[in-house]
Amino acid sequence: MSGLIEIEGMEFHARHGHFDVEKIVGNRFLVDLKIKTDCSAAAKSDKLEDALDYQKAYQITKEEMSIPSDLLENVCQRILDRLYHAFPEIEEASVKVSKMNPPMGGQIEKVSLTLQQ
Repeated sequence: MSGLIEIEGMEFHARHGHFDVEKIVGNRFLVDLKIKTDCSAAAKSDKLEDALDYQKAYQITKEEMSIPSDLLENVCQRILDRLYHAFPEIEEASVKVSKMNPPMGGQIEKVSLTLQQ
């Protein structure tokens, strides 16, 4: 039985961006994960060891968000790579990273990038 785990609205202060000021001051980012995996064992057993550990997925995301990158594409790919390494049972996953109030010369709520593999 495939299930879709969604961890939504994770908020981080990080130093991702092309411009020097973004690397110094940083910005607010939101991250959403979607992870498709077989949930049948966990559904039957009600035991964490039979499930994909949401806390570990959050910790991986937090660690990768703390490493500065010029591009959101790089951040997303690193998160996906770590998730697939930590959880070989993943069938498919996507990560969406949103930069709030990006410095683009106007009033913009956010820019987002989603990678899926």
